[in-house]
Formats: sequence, structure tokens, C-alpha cells
Amino acid sequence: MEAAKTSRGAGGRRGGDRKKSVSKSMKAGLQFPVGRIARYLKKGRYAQRTGSGAPIYLAAVLEYLAAEVLELAGNAARDNKKNRINPRHVLLAVRNDEELGKLLQGVTIASGGVLPNINPILLPKKTATESDKASKSPKKTPKKA
Repeated sequence: MEAAKTSRGAGGRRGGDRKKSVSKSMKAGLQFPVGRIARYLKKGRYAQRTGSGAPIYLAAVLEYLAAEVLELAGNAARDNKKNRINPRHVLLAVRNDEELGKLLQGVTIASGGVLPNINPILLPKKTATESDKASKSPKKTPKKA
């Protein structure tokens, strides 16, 4: 009986057997830091009170957006035969995707450049011989019975 009392710590807590702490991100199944986002929401004073689900939801949305941009940028890098994503690939990914382009409409991506675009007016005009060849293409004649 005495041995059990001496093994306890201060205030009746046990000494050595501690459960390993589980982060909020792990509980939510996310990679983005839920605790840090909660801290930023509180410190930013966006509202007087912050619900417990708000940072989880925000972390999930940010993680989804990051994954989407990275996937599209990776595809753009592979199209350019590169193994590493650079700002140009991020810009091409964002601007070629309709929804991401609308979301990041007013955003400037540093060192991204611009989308390749040539105004049709600036392209060389077709000459008369080229247009004649196109119009004199062999036409199908009706089959005779």
C-alpha cells in the first residue's frame, strides 16, 4: 500500500507514464498547422471570438489550394521537361486554370512572366495564292448511279 503512494508525483499525478501529445492537425488529418492558424486568427483580431472549428476549416481550405496549385505547377514543369517547379510554372498553372485564374486575378507572381499570346492582327496575312489553293481543294462529286 505504501509503495503505491510513493510512486505518484505531486498532487496525485503519476510520474513516468505520460501519453504522447497529439496535435490538432493530426486529429484533423491535415498537414497544415491548425494550432498556428488558430493563433494567427486570435492575434489578428478578425473577430472578438473564434470558434474551435474555424482554424481547422481554414487549414483544410489552405491545404487544398496549395495542393491544387502544386499539382498544376508540377504538370507545367513536366511539360517544359523540368524536374523543379519555378515561378514561371506556378504562373502558367494559375493563369491556365479558369477557377484559380479568377481567384488570383489581381495577383502578380514575381518572376512569372506573362502568358504567351500573339494578337491575330500581328500575324502575317495569307497571300492570294495560299487562299486560292485552299478554295480549289478537291471537292467531292456526287456519285453516279
